[in-house]
Amino acid sequence: MKETQPTKPIKINYPKNKNRGASRSLRETIQFYLIDCNTPLGKVIDIFIIFLNLIICAIFVIETYPVSEAVKNFLWNTEIVIVFFFIAEYVARLYGAKNRLKQLTDVYSIVDLIAIVPTLSLLVLPLFGITLNIGFLRVIRMIRVLRIFRFLRFTADPIFFFGTITHRLLNLIKLFLTIFMIFFISSGLFFYFENTLNPKVETFGDAFYFTVVTLSTVGFGDIIPMSEAGKWVTVFMILSGIILIPWQVSRIVKEWLHIATKKEVICPECGLRYHDDNASHCKSCGHIIYQEYDGD
Repeated sequence: MKETQPTKPIKINYPKNKNRGASRSLRETIQFYLIDCNTPLGKVIDIFIIFLNLIICAIFVIETYPVSEAVKNFLWNTEIVIVFFFIAEYVARLYGAKNRLKQLTDVYSIVDLIAIVPTLSLLVLPLFGITLNIGFLRVIRMIRVLRIFRFLRFTADPIFFFGTITHRLLNLIKLFLTIFMIFFISSGLFFYFENTLNPKVETFGDAFYFTVVTLSTVGFGDIIPMSEAGKWVTVFMILSGIILIPWQVSRIVKEWLHIATKKEVICPECGLRYHDDNASHCKSCGHIIYQEYDGD
């Protein structure tokens, strides 16, 4: 005769921030709201930063198209305002960090600095009488394509401003973000290296078309790189596509295969979610877990 043991309701107590509700200094408060997205203010800050990141990437793309001087001035002024917000965020994170040296060398801080330097250099260097030649301007504008890396900060953990997602969904988001970054960076670099030499690469859209055709191995041949730098960018995009994308996909497939052989039962002691089908104790902490099973 088969018997089914009722599943015991499990209450999960998620860890709370030890500083929540307690008196905090200005430094602790700044850092708390910059890294915590569970509070209303923290959610607003996250959404606002994502919105600014989208705008700054859109400005980069729009500037590659023929626009009027009025539009160019508007885009430039908008970029200056956004970059000053980036500077404020960078300084606030540095000020609120427990270990400022570690914060300076953190990969996300380096990406934030890369997002700031191009525009800031164009504003500050002329004040010191430094003439900006064409080559320097092209390098500065080219570096701006790397601002897309700022989106990586929001995939560092599964906690988002709209709630907590599963690691499977987080890995899926990382996969799509990796693909998008490869396409965006490759297209931006290819545009700046080819634009002055290649008559078929006049806008970011032309470069993006070339990137899609190249990475999809279709290869129509209607656009080919004409500069040495353009050829190296093509090599970079192909290598990135065949290394990074399969690596991300393999992580997702491996996790799905692992979960397919497990049963979802959350341990009330340590929170481990997946266990073997016939497990009666948590393999992480040894606590008794409750599963439905068939008896003889």
